[in-house]
Amino acid sequence: MSTMKAVRIHQYGPSDVLAFEDSPRPQPDAGVVLVRVRASSVNPIDWKIRAGYLKQWMPIPMPFVPGRDVSGIVEAVGPGVSRFKKGDEVFGLVNGAYAEFVAAREEELARKPRGITHAQAAAIPLAALTAWQALFDKAQLQAGQTVLVHGAAGGVGSFAVQFAKVKGARVIATASQSNQAFVKELGADQAIDYAKERFEEAVRGVDVVFDTIGGETQQRSYAVLRRGGILVSVAAPPSADEAAKHGVRAEFLATQPDATQLGQIAQLVEAGEVKPQVGAVMSLADVRRAHQMSETGHMRGKIVLSVA
Repeated sequence: MSTMKAVRIHQYGPSDVLAFEDSPRPQPDAGVVLVRVRASSVNPIDWKIRAGYLKQWMPIPMPFVPGRDVSGIVEAVGPGVSRFKKGDEVFGLVNGAYAEFVAAREEELARKPRGITHAQAAAIPLAALTAWQALFDKAQLQAGQTVLVHGAAGGVGSFAVQFAKVKGARVIATASQSNQAFVKELGADQAIDYAKERFEEAVRGVDVVFDTIGGETQQRSYAVLRRGGILVSVAAPPSADEAAKHGVRAEFLATQPDATQLGQIAQLVEAGEVKPQVGAVMSLADVRRAHQMSETGHMRGKIVLSVA
């Protein structure tokens, strides 16, 4: 087969620029694994790229296949691939996952966690790696410390709450009123309804702020940190001047593929210590509606795209 079904965009724009159409099927070159996609998922970066919000920093060649998360089955491997063989179940952080097949570098993939579905596995890679790298690589979160997680009911935030609890940290979570019970079930020790209570009036002296919101939320977060604490944002680069004014550190995270970290996350999932949160499962052909849902910013967990 030389073609496959994929979602492509030919120009920047609203969700109706997403086209479900025939596309060239990738080939497994040297060091590359060809994965038959069983599921992908929608991340905010997908629709931000599609809308052209990031074109100044991330220009893309057209036509473009979106999608970073994949869970599927190895269809073929290129020369030099040693970790995987045809038939292996894998998941990972790749490029072009809104498709029936995707070509991935070997180091972008790990073995899919046992005991969960492909839909659940597809909810993991970008969101979980983002939370992991923010908390452990950037913030160096330790047992006994306190972390404030903004947007705790979302895809990234829900993993951050769980990872922090596994580490032995105290977790404070901001979420809407309808998600208060949900974030506590994830492990949050304290949940704050951001619509009813200003978190900076309820929280003081935290070691880490994990910002998935940006804007005013980020600006107000410096005041809740202890001196020497750290704010890590995945929403917008924080102000170094503002951080210095409060005697804290501030870092921006651009998530990177990491097969070793994915393997560690898979072990936590298999042990039942961490659970991927799937908010909705839709077909790949229904990608326009999936993007529209994601753009509301009020999804609990991840929107998964199932590939039959």
